[in-house]
Amino acid sequence: MHLPGALKFPVQSKLVQQARDLARTVQGSALAMRKPRLKSGEMKVHMLSLGRHWEYGSQQYVRSWGGVAVPQVPQHWTQLAHHLLAQAGALDESLAAWAEHYRVEAALVNYYPDDASMGMHQDAFEDSNAPVISLSIGDEAIFRAGNNETRTKPYEDLRLMSGDVVIFGGPSRAMFHGVPKLFPCTAPSGCGLSAGRINITFRQVEV
Repeated sequence: MHLPGALKFPVQSKLVQQARDLARTVQGSALAMRKPRLKSGEMKVHMLSLGRHWEYGSQQYVRSWGGVAVPQVPQHWTQLAHHLLAQAGALDESLAAWAEHYRVEAALVNYYPDDASMGMHQDAFEDSNAPVISLSIGDEAIFRAGNNETRTKPYEDLRLMSGDVVIFGGPSRAMFHGVPKLFPCTAPSGCGLSAGRINITFRQVEV
């Protein structure tokens, strides 16, 4: 489900500022916003975990790491997630079923520099099959929505603008997806970013 322009500029700017403030609270710690290093190499995207942190080494969600508690998801963000899910639910019955009891247990803040991208992957770490709610702020980007079986075609490319929201659940919850391209210098004035892109995703971890 694509909700174009769902986030107005004041909301976008507030989200960006809150994300910066939260990143400062864990700066220099094991939970600092950084580019994760995987077996395939270092990612180009900077990541910050809220609520729960996926620890790649032990392959589990944790509430603290390195003696530092994972910052909580702001209440305002939880309310926004519920509002967006209700909007999507009015258009799609498979999402409507989640609107009332969706729990925002984890949020991931991804910052994409101009040259960053993200390969095709599944969001498969959660036990719950509740929808993923994805917000886009800053530079325009291509969101590639694929199938459930393979990283290759068939897939559909969607150009996301600042303020757009994508929600995937139901039969699309396990789809491979990625961000193959950004369009530098397209972040609109008033979004809170002068360059790059911030993507915030909300997830329900437990059943």
